[in-house]
Amino acid sequence: MLVKSLFLVLPLAIAHSWVERVRRLGLNRTMIGDPGFIRGAMFRLDPVFNDLKQQYLLPPPGRDASLGILPSDPICRDSQQTVGQFNASLPPLQASPGDFIALQYQENGHITLPENTPHKLRNSTVFIYGTCCGRVCTSSPSKDDRLLSTHRVWNACGTGGDQRGVLLATRSFDDGQCYQINNGSISSARQKIYSKVLMNPQGVDIWCQNDLRLPTDIHDNYTLYWVWEWPTIPTGMVPQGRMEVYTTCMDIQIQPGIPNGIVIFEKNQDLNFAGIEEQMLAN
Repeated sequence: MLVKSLFLVLPLAIAHSWVERVRRLGLNRTMIGDPGFIRGAMFRLDPVFNDLKQQYLLPPPGRDASLGILPSDPICRDSQQTVGQFNASLPPLQASPGDFIALQYQENGHITLPENTPHKLRNSTVFIYGTCCGRVCTSSPSKDDRLLSTHRVWNACGTGGDQRGVLLATRSFDDGQCYQINNGSISSARQKIYSKVLMNPQGVDIWCQNDLRLPTDIHDNYTLYWVWEWPTIPTGMVPQGRMEVYTTCMDIQIQPGIPNGIVIFEKNQDLNFAGIEEQMLAN
């Protein structure tokens, strides 16, 4: 009980973002089943936890800015480069072909405190890739997958690049309702519109989410690459602007069967457990 209580009240560090967990969504947009986690996930109350062990930034800190992202840069950080690279107590999501899923992450002030990063775009984009599609669905993700060989190369038809993957969805980083509690005007406004019951693990915040539907022609382990572009806009100091990319790599353990039924979204659901209708319809 003490652990759960601590999870609810511990302040969250201002940091960059990564996928915290993955949920299945029922056809009524309610989160169902046990949550799943990314490769190399760590519990936030682990004594050795810190943000730098979860987030992955390209170009990496310390690199000469003029070099940018290199062709050799992996799309996954070192703790996320291999299928099955997960913490036994924080396992991957189990889902069926055709299931809706929600990828949840914390906005960490990037949405509700834009004044802290005036050199950044207000409306940034997340790209979600799956490492197989249709006729190449027997292909395995590779620990050698590179960002520049995948991101903005794999396409929705599965014909881009090496054709081992597909662009499943693009989503706004800001889902329109998520926030963390602070005194900023955006957070204050959203707290009034999207109020929720304090509940572990989100506490009083609402995590952001990217909702999408899994393909129906997948099986075994299905790998997703979450890629968030958060570029620096051109300024006097950076006249050409600068790309900044964060990624998270995760696996879905695919169970047999395809969900049957009609999508009927229920209104006024508990926001601790609700998908976003507009995103689910975007598939």
